[in-house]
Amino acid sequence: MRRQTLGRRGEDFAADHLEARGWTILQRNWRCEHGEIDIIASTPDTGTVVFVEVRTRSTTNAGHPLESIGTRKAARMRRTAGAWLSQQPHFVPSFRIDVIGLVWAGAEPLLTHLEGLE
Repeated sequence: MRRQTLGRRGEDFAADHLEARGWTILQRNWRCEHGEIDIIASTPDTGTVVFVEVRTRSTTNAGHPLESIGTRKAARMRRTAGAWLSQQPHFVPSFRIDVIGLVWAGAEPLLTHLEGLE
């Protein structure tokens, strides 16, 4: 499977997973000069806005997908989230950055959801 196709399939699976948990998807693939946010969603309990990076792999040969988030990528995600927040007409009191890692080795992927990227 092509990398782009696998990535899109992973993002779709992650969005479905979040919606099944009651989350509301606000935007997908939001772009600005700093980068792209795969999924922007809000949680059902507190309405926290969550910026979600989705990493999908077809195997763990190169390590788990979450291991690919380094300090440079984390900083870029923070800048991109800040750009989205600055464009909102209303103050967003609560937000965080999450990462969802998917390993798609069979019919259903193994999903890992890391909440609150440091």
